[in-house]
Amino acid sequence: MQPSTTQRLRLAGGLAAIVLLAGAAAAPAGASPAAPVRATQPVAVLNHDTEAFTKPSHSSGSAGEVNEVRPITGERTVLPVVAETTDSQGALWLDVLLPGRPDSHTGWIEASIVTLTATDWQVFVHLSTRQVVVYSGGHVVRTFLAVVGKPSTPTPTGHFFVEETVPLGPQGSGAPFALALSARSNALAEFDGGPGQVALHGIANIGGTPGTAVSHGCVRLDTADTTWLGDHISSGVPVTITP
Repeated sequence: MQPSTTQRLRLAGGLAAIVLLAGAAAAPAGASPAAPVRATQPVAVLNHDTEAFTKPSHSSGSAGEVNEVRPITGERTVLPVVAETTDSQGALWLDVLLPGRPDSHTGWIEASIVTLTATDWQVFVHLSTRQVVVYSGGHVVRTFLAVVGKPSTPTPTGHFFVEETVPLGPQGSGAPFALALSARSNALAEFDGGPGQVALHGIANIGGTPGTAVSHGCVRLDTADTTWLGDHISSGVPVTITP
């Protein structure tokens, strides 16, 4: 039996921010990125539990084991691809973003053991302006005002991705959705019994006014904006969080 959402969803501050890995640096103050955002982002869908390596070789050190499915929803694990290379035997290797600490770390996996696909979606969180900007096909489709981490528990910056989209019941903290990220808090080693995972979620039953900095590191949005994200953003979508 899968653990319940209440048992497994222990996010930093109850909510967290979404970050998207794009082929461009994010611009400050809610402006468009400094370079064109990629129209699509390649992603790798895991077909079984997979070991990632520090280099594109089985003889290199391990970068960590990644489970085939995510722990809360049981969704298939989807990892953004940041680079690729071919080894001396002609095998294709993929450098992918990995979940957990340290933030924004990557590892190499063989392309032959995953299903390669792509997503049109990318998400940027700009902490200075407290905005979440969503792109599809390289174009801005939505801009939301958000609650971000307070100075003592800041929202981490870097390149991340959505691990899983968790529907929350009407009484759930952060309802109606929590988009659990690969990011982890740098201020909290754990939160409410969990690993200090950062997520993007709503303000229902938890509070907060979009445009302020009062969370434990998560990014909160109003109910309508969170509902839109939950309906459109899925596992593997890159999320880039900028200062």
